[in-house]
Amino acid sequence: MNSLIFAAFSRILFILMLAVSLYVLYRGHNEPGGGFVGGLIAAAGFATLALARGVDVARATLRFEPMTVIGCGILAALLGGLPGLWLDDSFLAHQWAILGSVHIGTTLLFDIGVYLVVLGGILSLILRFYEGL
Repeated sequence: MNSLIFAAFSRILFILMLAVSLYVLYRGHNEPGGGFVGGLIAAAGFATLALARGVDVARATLRFEPMTVIGCGILAALLGGLPGLWLDDSFLAHQWAILGSVHIGTTLLFDIGVYLVVLGGILSLILRFYEGL
């Protein structure tokens, strides 16, 4: 795109969308949201950046190839399920640690894995599509 206003505003919009995606990711194990919706919002932020400033800027901002992000997400989701297998003899039986008002557990690790898989998958498609334009 050749819009100077869109290019200037895209960085602010990207940061805002990434912050909202992380908020949706964190609150997802207690309320609606989670890794899938958060990953979609983050991917939309990267897509906005790629459309406004180019695919090279979006790839440089991501710092990893989308397939690497997918692999890290699968690994995080698997690691989120293993403590349940070790402690409760059931894969994905979630374990919780409550630190004051902050709930951290294997559910969050699993959601982070879903977040990364969705982000990497959508970005892989979007960046290849934008490269063809």
